[in-house]
Amino acid sequence: MTIVGFHASHEQLPPSRLLDAVKHAEQAGFDAAMCSDHLEPWSVRQGNSGYAWSWLAAALEATRFSLGVVTAPGQRYHPAIAAQKIATLAEMYPHRFWAAIGSGEAINEHVTGDPWPEKAERDARLAETVDVMRRLLAGEQVSADGRIRVDRARIWSLPESPAPLFAAAVSVETAREVAAWADGVITVDQPREELQEFIGGYRDAGGRGPVAVQVHLSWAPTDDEALAIAHDQWRQSLVPAHLSWELDSPEAFDERTADVSAEQVARTLQVSSDPSRHLDHLTGLAELGVDRIYLHHVGTEQAGFIDAFGEHVLPALKEAGR
Repeated sequence: MTIVGFHASHEQLPPSRLLDAVKHAEQAGFDAAMCSDHLEPWSVRQGNSGYAWSWLAAALEATRFSLGVVTAPGQRYHPAIAAQKIATLAEMYPHRFWAAIGSGEAINEHVTGDPWPEKAERDARLAETVDVMRRLLAGEQVSADGRIRVDRARIWSLPESPAPLFAAAVSVETAREVAAWADGVITVDQPREELQEFIGGYRDAGGRGPVAVQVHLSWAPTDDEALAIAHDQWRQSLVPAHLSWELDSPEAFDERTADVSAEQVARTLQVSSDPSRHLDHLTGLAELGVDRIYLHHVGTEQAGFIDAFGEHVLPALKEAGR
């Protein structure tokens, strides 16, 4: 059965309000949740960026479903520290926590003052990062002297069952590359043919575990409100993926998208006041074989979205995913 989850966007809401939202989502019938892990928001208008790992502990304690995070160890976080955080949450909340590992974006990683590597170098660093983390989470003492340097690190408090390490990927090429090590893969919503090719590339390369898709959408009581929300909060979706990895400040994203129209933004995500239109799109994802769908309403007011989708979308979507 397709798992339908709630995405908690740290860029858009204070951590306290996100905690209320994730509790509300569980009560409304969402099966799971996930969150972002940012140092900075995508836009000055979003105006938030709480620390995901503090929040995750509170959210896991306050709920009973599974939670995950998309994170990028290797520059802002040393892999040994990332592994320790993951092990601690998995030990405290068995079988409820997962982490998706990606190569990161300059907007979050530049804070260290280290140069932001080219994509090929980031991918190579990601492979070394995952190797170090896997070994630490298996209980090994680890030393390394490559792109990632480690001196006799060991994680002492390990869970009985390790947390799954998913891969965060967008392109088919990356999906194929990460299949060798990932316990699952998460991507963003894409046109049907591209998503089908992504899933096929991951599976054909031996990829195991769940395929998860994060769906950005805008819902409101009227179409005009939903369109205005998307234009205000999510216009960075028009920045091409290869460039979004390179821009290093919210101001840079705002400058890049200053002149885009609401209609242009609406072509990059699902925008509608009609729950049935959202349901049709999401049912199509389930039919492709997507195992987990995480819904991200890009507005800053989450309660109305949670209630509307809990009543009109989740039951039918879960049934379609059986």
